[in-house]
Amino acid sequence: MLVESLAAEIEGIALVDHHAHGVLPADPGRAEFEGLLTESDRAVPPWMTQFDSPLGFAVRRWCAPVLGLAPHTSPEEYLAVRRSLGWNEVTRRLLDASGVGCVLLETGLDSGLGVADLARLSGRPVHEVVRLEAVLEEVARSGVSAVELPSRFREALASRSPVGLKSIIAYRYGFDFDPEPPGEAEVVRAAGTWLQEGAPRVSDPVLLRFALWAGVERGLPIQLHTAYGDPDLELHRCDPLLLTRFIKNVEPHGVDLLLLHCYPFHRNAAYLAQVFPHVHFDVGLAINHTGARSEAVIAESLELAPFAKVLYSSDAWGLPELHHLGARLWRTGMSRVLARHVESGDWHLDDAVRVARMIGRDNAGRVYRLRDAPP
Repeated sequence: MLVESLAAEIEGIALVDHHAHGVLPADPGRAEFEGLLTESDRAVPPWMTQFDSPLGFAVRRWCAPVLGLAPHTSPEEYLAVRRSLGWNEVTRRLLDASGVGCVLLETGLDSGLGVADLARLSGRPVHEVVRLEAVLEEVARSGVSAVELPSRFREALASRSPVGLKSIIAYRYGFDFDPEPPGEAEVVRAAGTWLQEGAPRVSDPVLLRFALWAGVERGLPIQLHTAYGDPDLELHRCDPLLLTRFIKNVEPHGVDLLLLHCYPFHRNAAYLAQVFPHVHFDVGLAINHTGARSEAVIAESLELAPFAKVLYSSDAWGLPELHHLGARLWRTGMSRVLARHVESGDWHLDDAVRVARMIGRDNAGRVYRLRDAPP
């Protein structure tokens, strides 16, 4: 009865997904659908299918019933029914089934439903997280001069009203950057070179550091993509331990840093969350992509860090299936992990329920100061 009671309590949590992306307002063909089941940006080879992956199996197991199909239905039948229902109905069903009560939407990607449209379709609060690099690139495209760029960027950042900021310095450079804030003259020189080259995206480490430290000045929580991602990054340069000096430099500013995803360095992230009061982390993205093994990743994320420093996220992008699966796999994994602690007598049931609520909902409400976080 203890296990059933715990599972019921976890099922009832209206999750706060503290990091997600938009849903594509279209019905993808099979190739595009499979491309969104992997972090690879390469075409799926003709001799395989992404449905034969931990995430592909999870879609057939957990998403098929939401669309009125039997679990483990074939990819062909799943996609056929998906097309017949249409993207709007599929999205509505899967978002509703997720039980997510609030979404923090990172809007740095160019396509997908925005804050207002996702809120309308889901019927739930959706808040914006602003990508620092995207704002800097917008300012650069406005015809600004190198001398004007620093002040104009700060003004653009101040004009936005998000609940948090996000940096993809891991993608554009890596975490082995100079942890000190760059000087103004250094930024202007780097901006001059960048603007003269007409590069569409910012990758200069000086400008990336400038954007990151301007984010610190803004005073909002800052999310940092960490570790696992598409081949645009170099994974060995995305270990969060490389951020240690930067983390120490940020600490006096009182700004929370949120390490996203973290797999396979989630134990390193847990160490940083334990020793630095302003560091938090999640294992979003990895939960979806590890499928049936996500329970192990969730268990490892709870080994070291204080539970007040762990958050839930899906990192869903493109497919509403990923919003649903992130929540479904997290609930299932947390129920199984915490049930073992309760059954062994190591934890009390009340403590297990309290920890699940902290991670699934309460920690995000506190860090981002959400006034409409679900009760």
